[in-house]
Amino acid sequence: MDGLSADDPGWIGEYRLLAKLGEGGMGRVYLARSRRGRTVAVKVVQAELARDEGFRRRFAQEVGAARRVGEEWTAPVLDADTEAETPWVATGYVAGPSLAEVVGEQYGPLPEHSVRALAVGLCHALRAIHGAGLVHRDLKPSNVLVTIDGPRVIDFGIARALDASAQSASGLTSTGVVVGSPGFMSPEQVRGERVTPASDVFCLGAVLSYTATGRLPFGTQEGGVHSLLFRVAAEDPDLRGLPESLHEPIAAALHKDPEQRPTPDALLAAFGDEDGAAGSDTEAGRTMLDGAWLPGAVLAQLGRHAVHLLDSEDPESAGAAEPAGREPARNAAAVAADGAQPTGSFGPPVTMPPPSAGPGTPPHGNPYSTPHPGQPGPVAGPAGVPAGAWASPPPGLGPGPGGMWHSPPPGLGLPPRYQLTNPRGLSIALVVLLAVFAVALLLRLNVYESVESSAREYGAGSRIVASANKIPHVNTLRYNSVMADVLTALTTVPVVVLWCLWFRRLRRNAELFRPGGIRHTVSMAVGSWFIPVANLWIPKRVTNDVWKASKDPAKKRRSVLTPWLLRVWWAAWVAFLFLQPLSFVSGLYLDSSLSTVAEDAVFGQVASAIGLTVTVLAVVVVLRLSRVQEARIPKADTNPW
Repeated sequence: MDGLSADDPGWIGEYRLLAKLGEGGMGRVYLARSRRGRTVAVKVVQAELARDEGFRRRFAQEVGAARRVGEEWTAPVLDADTEAETPWVATGYVAGPSLAEVVGEQYGPLPEHSVRALAVGLCHALRAIHGAGLVHRDLKPSNVLVTIDGPRVIDFGIARALDASAQSASGLTSTGVVVGSPGFMSPEQVRGERVTPASDVFCLGAVLSYTATGRLPFGTQEGGVHSLLFRVAAEDPDLRGLPESLHEPIAAALHKDPEQRPTPDALLAAFGDEDGAAGSDTEAGRTMLDGAWLPGAVLAQLGRHAVHLLDSEDPESAGAAEPAGREPARNAAAVAADGAQPTGSFGPPVTMPPPSAGPGTPPHGNPYSTPHPGQPGPVAGPAGVPAGAWASPPPGLGPGPGGMWHSPPPGLGLPPRYQLTNPRGLSIALVVLLAVFAVALLLRLNVYESVESSAREYGAGSRIVASANKIPHVNTLRYNSVMADVLTALTTVPVVVLWCLWFRRLRRNAELFRPGGIRHTVSMAVGSWFIPVANLWIPKRVTNDVWKASKDPAKKRRSVLTPWLLRVWWAAWVAFLFLQPLSFVSGLYLDSSLSTVAEDAVFGQVASAIGLTVTVLAVVVVLRLSRVQEARIPKADTNPW
């Protein structure tokens, strides 16, 4: 890690930058902190790529797909702004060195049990990435971060946008360089062929071989990059020194033919995770990584890195201590030549902020954020001080390391847009109203059954077409039918109102659980229930996102609110949405034939039965989803409303 230089921004979106983690072909990577105190890694796209509309489009698509990848074995995508002047993406920060640093600089080749555990973790990561419809395309040691409880894969999927952007119409790279890492590319990548998940398996084999032997399986670039690429595409790998038990699965992964390579599931079985290979929960893989899966020297280095993070200080506070008018010194590494440093490297201690009394406010006009209508302007200072004056330090204090990007003093920051609110009160009230609505539907079902039986009784055996007036108690049936329809309509109104309030609260909470991970805004999520055609699918998408964001990742127990339950509930809701407006026994009032009256009554019974099913399933969804969120809200928040 390097400290921020004068050329680095202080904010990207709503994330305050703390240090620079590295720099590569796609852009710079910064260590940052969110408003709520979460430490993240923010990758900023370089200006040349930001001007490429094709890259922007692919970047947005890949970021959207990457959000679907779980966070068990990867650094999850938390937030992004693909429409900003300078696009960026924020992922969870993994406090650990890269595998390239561990093997190439700090320790050397890892022992057999460490390589086997690493293989299990990487296979689980690839399975999650491929399950989201992504291909990593650039799996290499510097994209694998080492932690105490297993490896984490970073930069998955993003390489595709860079790869396509660097290609010309002929398929050659427009910049004259290879996109990717030659020593860890697959033969199909070298030949410019279609890249599939099997390409990642080949890269995995190269990574594992390097980890176990300390050598690249196809040699280095000393003879030139073209000779290295030729060896990757045409020659057998050098697996000398590989433990015998690891030789067969790694050699199979390095097969030249993509069709002949094993899948991640097959490799899981080969490396000893039988349960994971069968598709069971990833706890099986975690069990293999419990305890000292890493050598003691590597664990000690992880501990020293954790101490550096705990002892670090706020760069802005350090800058404020400089005498007035003195320019803060730039970090020596920031002035040095542009050498890329892997993410998570162990450099000198980097300054990081302790929790502050009030979050800072990102500067307005920030090129790393998309302006929103109605966004508040600069925060006004004390009386007589113009708005935005606190963008610079108060008199007598030197400028912070970010210059004009310096955040305001504690207490002048804007509050978070939303706050976690317990949905218990709204959910209880909604369940009560749904129960009342179910009673109304039961009464309606009973009335329609009575109408049908009467119509069939007095119309049976008649040789002429009898009308509804033939029923002696037709007026009573009409009255009961009207009352049932009115009662259903009257109970529908409060249910709809309370449902919208409950849905809005859950949508807001979910945004705080997983920032940027919910499709559509809060207003659109609620309003889509009333938009024709859109209400057939948008609310369901939002509900899926809210459910996934609300689940506690630390709890592995399978929830009752499973995808099939949501699908059944939604299918019944769509059917009820179409049938309900057509389910009135109009023939009873229009003096239609008794056969028409009976048919209308049957139609009304079907609609009422489907409505009852929807209502019961809705109660289950409301209770389960509310309880999942309630379990994640701090106990101090006792306000249920």
